[in-house]
Amino acid sequence: MRKKVIVSVTNDISTDQRVFKVCNSLQAMGFEVELIGASRPWSVALKRDYSCKRIKMRFNTGPLFYFEYNLRLFFLLLFKPAAVLLSNDLDTLLANYLISKLKNIPLVYDSHELFPEAPELLERPFKKRLWERLESFMLPKIKHAYTVCESIQSHYKTLYGIDMKVVRNVPNLCSQTSRDRDTKTLLYQGNINPGRGLEVAIKGMSFLPDYRLKIIGNGIGLNKLKLLSESEGVSNQVEFLGRLPFEDLKKHTESASIGILFEEPLGLSFEYSLPNKLFDYIHAETPVLASPLIEVKKIMDKYKVGELLVDRNPEHIAQQIQAMESKLSAYEFGKAKAELNWKNEEKVLKLVFADFMQK
Repeated sequence: MRKKVIVSVTNDISTDQRVFKVCNSLQAMGFEVELIGASRPWSVALKRDYSCKRIKMRFNTGPLFYFEYNLRLFFLLLFKPAAVLLSNDLDTLLANYLISKLKNIPLVYDSHELFPEAPELLERPFKKRLWERLESFMLPKIKHAYTVCESIQSHYKTLYGIDMKVVRNVPNLCSQTSRDRDTKTLLYQGNINPGRGLEVAIKGMSFLPDYRLKIIGNGIGLNKLKLLSESEGVSNQVEFLGRLPFEDLKKHTESASIGILFEEPLGLSFEYSLPNKLFDYIHAETPVLASPLIEVKKIMDKYKVGELLVDRNPEHIAQQIQAMESKLSAYEFGKAKAELNWKNEEKVLKLVFADFMQK
């Protein structure tokens, strides 16, 4: 009998590349995998080689969503046999933590970000304190954990004395990359919420009349961005493609001429962030124009895959983009792809789960 790992997330599963790769790796290690997410109005049919379940939710946003999800997840896990629980991010941890204690099941925690430090919580002190208290109660007691970068690893070591491993959210290595580029096409992919820097990207389009900007993703800031593109007179240059399954996202990433990563250092969550879009751009061999966030700058300084933003003035950003466009062939991706791929990160993941494989 294979040992079963139950993996839980609060998203609808279809767009989560990290969890997809982790589940495939766990299967390859010999585990039986079941992935649990939340059913959303936009959820699409899934095709996975492991069991998937979406919890039907009455609430889709806000505190009631998180409360309902963890309550439903708790009772779901209560009656499911499992050898290991894998909790993704703080918003799934409470149910997993309680079940691990109640049923004496090992718990592994994957911290995708500094959840209480997200920009959305900076002006909501009550909610921020609530997440901080939940985190400070549970995290010091967790023995098996990993996160996405060294800055978050160091933060939790200092704050709680826990030793997290680092498993970066990088793609699988693929030898073939599309060379059919859409010239003068900028691409943003990811969540659309505060701190993503899309406002300056849209404002910069007025200085780039021959360019278009594709925005792929969804979130609470989408409608404001659409209104901004209209008020700036660039709505004909900005294309909002909505949320796409990651299998469909790849062709857009590969066809863009420049990928943008304009996140602002709003709170430690973004200051320490290492967005997976950076690695998606690299593996698509799409040059990157990126904010000099701590972890992003480490990658950009080491590999010749793009440029760092000089400042956040829309006209200056447009000038940087035009300068990059004139030398797209000068960027090199081979070394970065060879070192920053999932095969290498999977080695660390195996160390995290090694004890459970042997028992």
